[in-house]
Amino acid sequence: MNIRKNIAISENGFIFNPLTGDSFSVNQTGVFVLQQLKNGESNETVLKALQDEYELDAHTAEKDLNDFLDMLKSYQLSENE
Repeated sequence: MNIRKNIAISENGFIFNPLTGDSFSVNQTGVFVLQQLKNGESNETVLKALQDEYELDAHTAEKDLNDFLDMLKSYQLSENE
């Protein structure tokens, strides 16, 4: 998934979408995922990084990542693929 290039993400989890004017807050895990995606990492790479960084099993990491990616789509934070 590609995150919109103009999305601002602060280190403490504040996200601003200039397209809609909306702002959001995410936890440190959300910041971790967003930074990986903004750096162009694939979903598979992000999934593996989540498992390694947070010591998650594959099922939990996949479910959490998919839920988060769905949320990004619903808030128009991702680009159309």
